[in-house]
Amino acid sequence: MKKAIAVVIIPMLIFCVTGLGSCKNRAEKKEQKKIELEEVDTLRSEIEKNVYPLPTSAEVIKMLSDLEVGYILGISNPVENSKKYLTSPSKAINLGSYGADLSYATLYNIQQEVINYLDAIRSLAADLNMSKIYDETLYDKIKENFDNKDKLVEILTDAFNNTYSYLSDNDQQPLALLVVGGAWVEGMYLTTHVSEAAYQIAGISKVLIEQKKSFDLFMDITKPYLDDPNLKDFVDKLEPVRQVYSGLTTSLTNQDIMNITKAITTVRGQIL
Repeated sequence: MKKAIAVVIIPMLIFCVTGLGSCKNRAEKKEQKKIELEEVDTLRSEIEKNVYPLPTSAEVIKMLSDLEVGYILGISNPVENSKKYLTSPSKAINLGSYGADLSYATLYNIQQEVINYLDAIRSLAADLNMSKIYDETLYDKIKENFDNKDKLVEILTDAFNNTYSYLSDNDQQPLALLVVGGAWVEGMYLTTHVSEAAYQIAGISKVLIEQKKSFDLFMDITKPYLDDPNLKDFVDKLEPVRQVYSGLTTSLTNQDIMNITKAITTVRGQIL
């Protein structure tokens, strides 16, 4: 929803602001237009900064469930790991990771796992001052809609959007991007480990190539914040993925999928 709002609002801002100087002479108009366009760019930046920049893990996991790939116990980030994340960056990364795991359990209707991951998320969210986003009502909403995948994706996406917006609004953009990055890595890990031979599942290739666009976008939006050492460290860890994706185009071979799987497994092992 927030992505859609941004798409609508930004062109409206451009139209409204650039139309303000219609009664001025040409020289004044030119200078005014320059100032106004700079204001639009600032507004655009502020709006986009607060919009979750990638498809959420819920949207990615829904692709898997639509492919009728079965749920596999034991491939998600163990909830017990939540106790070992002691710094704000590690908590942010794995808040994202657990968000992907929560989506996985939710969209496959594994209710005990949903409860477990919500508990882990609440613990990390509380430490990051986001308790309200993951309060008890979230589980109630999930429970009421277990048979409606589209509604579940909407509920989970709203939670991710609110998480990202909260951190962005509080001048914690690097932490917000770490949440996004952690969710992306875990979503990719789940995608590549839904089978011992994921490359044999029709449709997995399409999901993985679509995630190349998300990866490239993530790398782009982190650039203004790489003076933050924790975000830079996370981005540096993504190098194996960057190397694999850099040589790919619009289709994947079985070997490509195995290379992506290996790269994602390496990265995930460094951040969990």
